Amino acid sequence: MRTTAAFTYAFPVDALIQALKYGGNLAAAGPLADTLVKSVITYALPDLLIPMPLYPARLKERGFNQSVEIAKMLARKLNVPVALDACTKVRDTAPQVSLPLKERNSNIKGAFACNADLSGKRVAIVDDVMTSGATVNELAKTLVKQGATEISVWVVARAV
Repeated sequence: MRTTAAFTYAFPVDALIQALKYGGNLAAAGPLADTLVKSVITYALPDLLIPMPLYPARLKERGFNQSVEIAKMLARKLNVPVALDACTKVRDTAPQVSLPLKERNSNIKGAFACNADLSGKRVAIVDDVMTSGATVNELAKTLVKQGATEISVWVVARAV
């Protein structure tokens, strides 16, 4: 699994991501996606983009999924389809950012389900920020069970 991050999670990128994620500034998704495109364009493109799912209650509270917004823009710019409903988050978990690193794997275990047939597909998971990698690793396990043969992780920023 290859991970590509356009930025390190630090100022000013962290402020832009937070404006999107917590402030509802959907216009911020455009510049973030543009930069991510520049980071992945040299790779062989996947067959499908899968945005990191949010638990339904969190999605209802926020009103949008920032990973979906970024993935839709990437899909248009790269001409790669985005599977908006292929995977779901089926278990409400504590926010990973609120937990010590050693508790993140157990917190997210079994949190995702996927109903799409991904047999033979090369898939890119799209997310805004990656910290420990526990969340993308858990989603990747779910995608492999559905037949995905190659998984990439595309994130706007990586915490160090």
